[in-house]
Amino acid sequence: MKTVVVTGATSGIGKATALDLAACRFHVIGTARTPDKAEKLTAAAAELGLTVHTVLLDVTDPRSCQDAVVEIDALTDGGPWALVNNAGIAPVGAFEDVAEADARAALEVNLLGVARMTGLVLPGMRRRREGRIVQLSSLGGLVSVPFNGWYCASKHALEALTDSLRMEIAGSGVHACLIEPGFTDTPMLSKGLADFPADSRYAHGYMAARRLIASWSPPGPETVARTVRRALLAPKPRRRYRCGPGAVPAPLLRLAPAPVADLICRSALRLNKR
Repeated sequence: MKTVVVTGATSGIGKATALDLAACRFHVIGTARTPDKAEKLTAAAAELGLTVHTVLLDVTDPRSCQDAVVEIDALTDGGPWALVNNAGIAPVGAFEDVAEADARAALEVNLLGVARMTGLVLPGMRRRREGRIVQLSSLGGLVSVPFNGWYCASKHALEALTDSLRMEIAGSGVHACLIEPGFTDTPMLSKGLADFPADSRYAHGYMAARRLIASWSPPGPETVARTVRRALLAPKPRRRYRCGPGAVPAPLLRLAPAPVADLICRSALRLNKR
C-alpha cells in the first residue's frame, strides 16, 4: 500500500483529498496544526469506514517540519511514496489593504513551507527511485487578479519553483506536478470573502467580487481531490492539471494582450472608474 502525506488535511481541499485517497486504498497521513484538528480528521475518516493517520505539523516552523518527517519516516519504514503539498493561506484585499505581516505569512506557508517539506522527503524518494510531489497551486498562479495579489504572487513563485524542480529530478524516478484549481467552495474562500476590509476605498470592488464568485456557484473541494487522485494514479503524471471554474478561460486570459486582460478584470470588479 502506497503512502501519501497530505499537508493541511483538516479542512477544505486537504480534507477532501485525504478522505478520497483513503477510500482508494492509499495509506494516508494527514497533517494537522493542533491535536484537536487531528482528532476531528481521524473521526471524520472513521465515520466513513476509512483510516487516516495524522501527524502534527506547522509548515512555517523548520523544527516542526523535521520532527513531522521523522515521525512519518517511522510510520512508513523510510518515507512516503507521495507528498501532496496542500497547506495554504490566502490574504485577500487590494495591495494597499494587505499588511506586510500577512504578505509574509502567505509566502511562508504557500512557498517556503512547501519547499521545506519537499526538501525533507525528496532524499528518501531518490533512494527508492520512485515518488510523487504534488503541489496545490491555483489558476492564480497563472493569471493575477485584483484583490488577491499576494496569494497570486505566492502561487506564481510556486509554479516557477516546481517547474525548476521537475526538470532537476527528471530521470530520478520522482515526478513533480502542479494542480491548478479555479475558485472552489472551501472555508478558505468563505473566510477570504468575509475578510475584505469594510472601510476601504476598494469597498465597491470587494462587493463586486463577492457577487461575481457567488454567481459562479463554485464546486466543492471534491473536484480538486479527484484531480489529485488522477495525478497520483497516472503512470506518467502531466506537468499541470487544471480543474474547476476558470480552468479553460484563465490560460486564454494569460495569452491576451495585457491591455485587454487588464480591461476584462477591471470591468468585472468595477475598477474602471476611481
